[in-house]
Amino acid sequence: MNVEVTSDSAAALAWFKSSYSGAEGGDCVEVATSPGTVHVRDSKDTAGPVLSLGP
Repeated sequence: MNVEVTSDSAAALAWFKSSYSGAEGGDCVEVATSPGTVHVRDSKDTAGPVLSLGP
């Protein structure tokens, strides 16, 4: 499966920060789901690349 997520479509997703992410910042990931796909990104670079995986 090859899914391209543009910054516009990534902004429309409901992103959730990992519960393992601390309040101090640091290494954090966010996830969002859409039908048939789980998206993962770096919470410090929300305009950066998005990894899209099958559920």
